[in-house]
Amino acid sequence: MANALFVGWGHVVRGREQQALQVFNEAIKYFGGLQQRGEVEAFEPVALEPHGGDLYGFLLARGDPERLARVRASEEFRRIIQRAGLTVEGMGVVTAFVGHELTQLFETFQQQASELTG
Repeated sequence: MANALFVGWGHVVRGREQQALQVFNEAIKYFGGLQQRGEVEAFEPVALEPHGGDLYGFLLARGDPERLARVRASEEFRRIIQRAGLTVEGMGVVTAFVGHELTQLFETFQQQASELTG
């Protein structure tokens, strides 16, 4: 099961720079509260330097898959994502695999690839 949430975004919509900063700060506060309550184990926001691509930054939240699913389905999470989508381009949320879950994912992939080529 996916044990992380990847929240990515692109460039800021022109004229909405202040609102984008406001929503970013709201998201950091929100995820900090989730971490304090044990809904996520950890989270890390990341900004990327200009590189010619569409991804300008992301936030990676790690935790128990069931708790992350509840977070993702919550009204407050959807509200923040909607607000962010009004201030940045390319807003997206994707389930992700890290740590042990990533290892298991690639072990299963290797097994399936071996069966198909063997």
